[in-house]
Amino acid sequence: MNKRFTEEISENMKFITGKQIGRRTFLRGVGSTVALPFLDAMVPAGRVLSGSQALADPTRLIAIEIVHGAAGSNEWGATQDLWSPAEAGREFDLTPSSLLPLEDYREYLTIISNTDVRQAEASKPKEIGGDHFRSSAVFLTQAHPKQTESSDVYVGASLDQIYATRFGQDTPIPSMQLCIENVDQAGGCAYGYACVYTDTISWGSASGPLPMIRDPRIAFDRLFGAGGSPEARAARRRTSHSILDWITEDIADLKRTLGPNDQIRLDRYLENVRELERRIEGVEVKNRSGEVRELPEAPAGVPDSFSEHVRLMFDLQALAFASDMTRVFSLKLGRDASSRVYPESGTDTPFHPGSHHGGREEAVLDFATINKYHVGMLPYLMDKLSEVYEGDTHLLDKTMIIYGSPMADGNLHNHRRCPLITLGGANGQLDNNLHVMAPDGTPMANAMLTLMHKLGMDDVEGFGDSTGELSLTAPMSKG
Repeated sequence: MNKRFTEEISENMKFITGKQIGRRTFLRGVGSTVALPFLDAMVPAGRVLSGSQALADPTRLIAIEIVHGAAGSNEWGATQDLWSPAEAGREFDLTPSSLLPLEDYREYLTIISNTDVRQAEASKPKEIGGDHFRSSAVFLTQAHPKQTESSDVYVGASLDQIYATRFGQDTPIPSMQLCIENVDQAGGCAYGYACVYTDTISWGSASGPLPMIRDPRIAFDRLFGAGGSPEARAARRRTSHSILDWITEDIADLKRTLGPNDQIRLDRYLENVRELERRIEGVEVKNRSGEVRELPEAPAGVPDSFSEHVRLMFDLQALAFASDMTRVFSLKLGRDASSRVYPESGTDTPFHPGSHHGGREEAVLDFATINKYHVGMLPYLMDKLSEVYEGDTHLLDKTMIIYGSPMADGNLHNHRRCPLITLGGANGQLDNNLHVMAPDGTPMANAMLTLMHKLGMDDVEGFGDSTGELSLTAPMSKG
């Protein structure tokens, strides 16, 4: 039998004999490399797999930015609780809020309100007006970008990349950066800022912006096609075969060594890979059919539907975490000044004009509809993570999701009282079912510093313009 297993697999892989399968086990075919999900057979013989101690791996991290702030950051919108609820603590009501789609997941939700991102503000007169073109660079760095249209960009290393440097180096891909909008513009954008400042939220160093992947096909091939050249992957796709068709013998050989639970887990994982591949191929076929596209400039693998695109990206993240190909993702849901329309949101108001609501109550509520639609994407991701188990602990319990914006009121281009939430269990590090209302003037960097500590980076003493930690724990009840 032609075996293409990597050397991490012990001879014969006989689970019943106590031989352990390596966590870094891959099945290799023509233009494909498929990592395995966590299996009981990967646990050393005699060790009991139980609870949060089943794996001593770091927390998975997903950082998601949405631009233009929120309707609830507008002066009137705040009085209507359109983003953060009126009540701090645990007894909060999400009903009027754009966060209502997260009601079923409130035990995994921490709302952090009333923090400022002052590093996104203009620091000198010539920077005035450039908020849209520097804000994204500030979200995960909490540092002020150097105003330049040349290659001498400078801001700061981002939280996701600091974490990936610490805890992602033993995975095949230390981190992945994804986006939904077109972010491949070069040169200068406006107000003296290089486009790269608004094209990415991930910075490997102060002068090292990281490119973001918009096309789900490219992301899929990076996760499951790393074993071949681009030519081999292209040739494989032309055959209409799934990547799994090239490793059927290896799959069968592996399954004969596994117990019943592992076989079920492996089948479910491989079916999810196959289904995701089918969906991407379906998008490509449709977009190459000659039909008029809503996004004519987008690659064939990018759906015209925002919801479908986001769901594909979330599925990629869940599968990558399941196989431990990477533990760190950043996702940019929008691009500043985008006038995209979201027909599925319930309003046909374009995004950028919607954020410039002029403070009119009806228009503010219309923008809140878009905010609620974006937040409504998150339960899909959380559902997917909660379906993947490692021992008796699912990935949602082991993941921290940071979701927010470096802008507050998009109408005023201000950065005071910016929207920010966290989701997921973070390996028990988040108190959750909690609304933390920060004191006036608190930098968002204080919240980010606290999250870095909860991610295991306890030695980090400061981040951006932080002045100290922000407690993300509910106060002790009296009596």
